[in-house]
Amino acid sequence: MSPADIERQESWLSQEDLATVRGRMPILYVEAVPVRVAADGSVTAVGLLLRASDKGRIQRELVSGRVLFHERIRDALLRHIEKDLGAVALPQIPPIPVPFTVAEYFPTPGVTAFHDSRQHAVALAFIVPVAGDCAPQQDALDLAWLTPQQAADPAIIADMDGGHGVLLRHALAHLGHTI
Repeated sequence: MSPADIERQESWLSQEDLATVRGRMPILYVEAVPVRVAADGSVTAVGLLLRASDKGRIQRELVSGRVLFHERIRDALLRHIEKDLGAVALPQIPPIPVPFTVAEYFPTPGVTAFHDSRQHAVALAFIVPVAGDCAPQQDALDLAWLTPQQAADPAIIADMDGGHGVLLRHALAHLGHTI
């Protein structure tokens, strides 16, 4: 175990401490739009998770999670992709990942297109090709692979809360798909 692993393990916050921090400062997140890529480099499919929300609503989501203290962005992406898509997803993350956009979530609706009632959060959003077998993990109920055209469907976008639909539209536009 490396010193960084030890520091990250010791930096876990209790639920009470996390709630206190969330109420006082922005929290850093990574979000990933998993994609399948053809040999010519074109995106053939976009992976969307299906989860039950805290309010019991079934909705589509992107891979998402906090960056831990002393954790590199690349490592956070790998950890969350493995957590949501499985250990053999084989994400293809470059040595120095560059986000396609930055999303700023506010607890107050309407400040931006991104809303998280728990906190003010800043999320670095990435498009991540995955080459391995993916399966929903943890609390994900399903993983659907949609063509970019299917993913751009307004009904799919509307099924994503908190701004994930907006992020998906931005990712598709970044990939050159008209919306």
